[in-house]
Amino acid sequence: MTVPNPLADLIAKKGVLLADGATGTNLFQMGLMSGDAPELWNLEFPERITKLHQDFVDAGADIILTNSFGGTRQRLKLHHAQDRVHEINKAAAEIARAVADKEKARSGRTVIVAGSVGPTGELFVPLGALTHEEAVNAFAEQMEGLKAGGADVAWIETMSAPEEIRAAAEAAIRVGMPYTFTGSFDTAGKTMMGLHPRNIHGVLADFGTQPIAVGANCGVGASDMLATLIDMHGAAPDKRVIVKGNCGIPEFQGEKIVYSGTPELMSEYVKLAVDGGATIIGGCCGTSAHHLAAMRKALDAHKKPEAALTLERIVSTVGPLRNTTADEAGGGRTRERTNRRSR
Repeated sequence: MTVPNPLADLIAKKGVLLADGATGTNLFQMGLMSGDAPELWNLEFPERITKLHQDFVDAGADIILTNSFGGTRQRLKLHHAQDRVHEINKAAAEIARAVADKEKARSGRTVIVAGSVGPTGELFVPLGALTHEEAVNAFAEQMEGLKAGGADVAWIETMSAPEEIRAAAEAAIRVGMPYTFTGSFDTAGKTMMGLHPRNIHGVLADFGTQPIAVGANCGVGASDMLATLIDMHGAAPDKRVIVKGNCGIPEFQGEKIVYSGTPELMSEYVKLAVDGGATIIGGCCGTSAHHLAAMRKALDAHKKPEAALTLERIVSTVGPLRNTTADEAGGGRTRERTNRRSR
């Protein structure tokens, strides 16, 4: 049986898609307190989650991510909600689905509902106690809820370990959902567990059902995200690549964390991402609907130039790189070192 794939269909129709912005940092602006579970707001304050999705759709998002990043039983256990996995994830997808369906009825425009699936927060054996089978079961449990609520695709994101990517992808295939995955390359240009951007396409090379797209999210700002794109696209120019970068660099202003990226900076990031071969472009931490509206305008107006995306163009346009990576196989690309991280 062929699994419906509205995301691939929309890519075929439009070429480059705009994904939404941040979930957590925008919910903090709505009153979420540090330590609270955003996912519980799907049940407690659904109108706030509806507004978040609606704001992004109004700004021009082609893809909205459900409020379910920490929706596995391992993450929900921290909030004594491990027995409510299906209920919470189904509600997350239903809220986003209602917003997408409303837009379709209003304007005829298709908006993809992507079921956000983040890491479990557990280490796999032998470093930790989580087994592959347990991880697959946990992700499948979450995805069953997302599918029941109307999610179009499993959006596996902010991953560090190849083992966890494989477990989540296996779960998506089991549940019968098309899927994507992204890593967070925030540790010396690699993920925390050592995955290099150029190797991301090989993580699931032996899988019969391949992802619609792979890529990167979060990280340490627009410049490093674009440098990561060079590696990912260069390693497999024929593959679809996702970049969903943070809105600048986080800075403390009193007790609040504020991201430095302006709408103008994020607009430049979008244009460079198109030039670098990205298929899906969005924002992560700190990216508001205001930023996304500027990104939509930039994407719609941009005509891809003949010039290739280079580190020099990135630095001169959106600022210096923040990571340092010694690219053993690629010739020693070096990034400016910093200890800042923006998860």
